[in-house]
Amino acid sequence: MRHILFACFLVFLISCNDNEKYSFKIVEDDGIFQSSPISLKVEAIGLEDMNGQDNLALTSNGEQIPFQIDNDKKTLWFVYDSSHEGAYEIVRKASFNEGSGGIKMEKNNGNLQLLKANVPLLTYRYGMTYPPQGVDSIFKKSGYIHPLLSPSGDTISRIQPPDHYHHYGIWGPWTHTQIEGERVDFWNLVEQQGTVLFKDFNDTNSGAVYGGFSARQEHINLNASMDKRIALNEDLEVKVWDLGRPDRYMVDYTSNFNSPLENGILFEAYRYGGGLGMRFTERWHKDNCTVLTSEGNDRLTADGTNARWCMVTGESADGKGTNGVLFLSYPENRAHPEPMRVWPIDGNGGRGDMFFEFCPIRHEEWKIEPDKDYRLKYRMVVFDGKLTAEEAESYWKSFAEMPRIVIE
Repeated sequence: MRHILFACFLVFLISCNDNEKYSFKIVEDDGIFQSSPISLKVEAIGLEDMNGQDNLALTSNGEQIPFQIDNDKKTLWFVYDSSHEGAYEIVRKASFNEGSGGIKMEKNNGNLQLLKANVPLLTYRYGMTYPPQGVDSIFKKSGYIHPLLSPSGDTISRIQPPDHYHHYGIWGPWTHTQIEGERVDFWNLVEQQGTVLFKDFNDTNSGAVYGGFSARQEHINLNASMDKRIALNEDLEVKVWDLGRPDRYMVDYTSNFNSPLENGILFEAYRYGGGLGMRFTERWHKDNCTVLTSEGNDRLTADGTNARWCMVTGESADGKGTNGVLFLSYPENRAHPEPMRVWPIDGNGGRGDMFFEFCPIRHEEWKIEPDKDYRLKYRMVVFDGKLTAEEAESYWKSFAEMPRIVIE
C-alpha cells in the first residue's frame, strides 16, 4: 500500500525584532493530498508557557492560516491544504485579523448544534426525543446525531422512520450482546432489553478550525439490578472541521468505551451493531443513490464486504445535483478494513432505502474485558457535488497517516 509520506517537519526558534517566530515546513509526497487536520505538540515547538492563542498567528507565504489550540493547551491544530506550499511561521505577539470562518457550538433546548458562518452543519440531540403519538414510548432516545446537513443545507439523515422507529440518524448501539450469559439488545428498542442514552458533557468547544464536544453516553441494561444497569460507559467525541471550502466539511467521530461490569460484556457476531451507523434521508432510494467502496464494490455487492472507506451519494433536494458522505475507517479499528452493512437495493418493500454501517463485529465476536479501554475512530467527509475515488483514497490516506515530526 502506498502512503502519503511527510518527509519532515522542520521546527526551530528564530528571534526577530523582539517577536518570536516558530517555523516549520511540510514536504509532501505521493500524489494528491486533500485538506486535512494537522497537529503539532505545543511543548515540542516551545509554546508551553503561552497564555492562549490570542497573541499568536500562523502564516504561510504571507497568508494567515486559521489555527486552534485544544482546551488543554497541549496540541495546536490547523487544516493543511496543498495550496499552502513552502514554510509556515507561528509568530508570537503579532497583530493580526481574526478570520471569519471556523465552527461555532451552540446548545439550546436539548440540541447541540455545530455551525459554520451561523449555518448549521450537524446537531447532537442530548435531550430526550419521544416517538410519534400512538407509538410505544420504549422508542424514546437521546444521544444521537440528527440532522446531518450537506454544505448547501440538505438534510441527509433521518430518525424514527415507520419501518424502523429505533433508527436515529447517526448512532452506534450494540445489538446481540451477552452479559452473564443473558442476551441484551441495545439496538432494537422494541425488545425492551437495553438502550443508549446521553448522560453529560465532558467538554465542548468552538474555534477557528473546529468545533465539537465530548459526551458521556450510558449503555443501559434495562433488566439488570440498579448496581449493574450500566453495561458500558462511552465517551463520544465529535469534531467538525472547517476545510475552508464551501462544498465540503469533515466530521471526526470517535467512540471511547469500557465496561464497569465484573465480567465485562460479549459482543456477538452479527450483521448490525456498534461502529458507526447512519439512516439516510427518505428522499434517497434505489434509483437515485449509489455506493462505492475502497475495494470497488457498489450498492449491489458492498454488503458484508470489508473496506477502508465507503462513499454514499444521492440526489440533492432540488433534483439538480448530488451530495453525500464519505465514511473512513481508521487502521487501528478492530477488524480494519472494516466489515459493512449496506441495505439491499430491493429492501423496504422494493424502495431500496439507504442504510450504511461500519460493523466491526459482523463476522467475529468481540469480548470486552472489564475496566479496559477501547476505541473506534471514524471520519466523515460531507460533500455537495461529486467526490472521486481518487479523492476518497487520498482522504483516507491523510486520515490513516499522521505526519512524522522532526525537531531541529
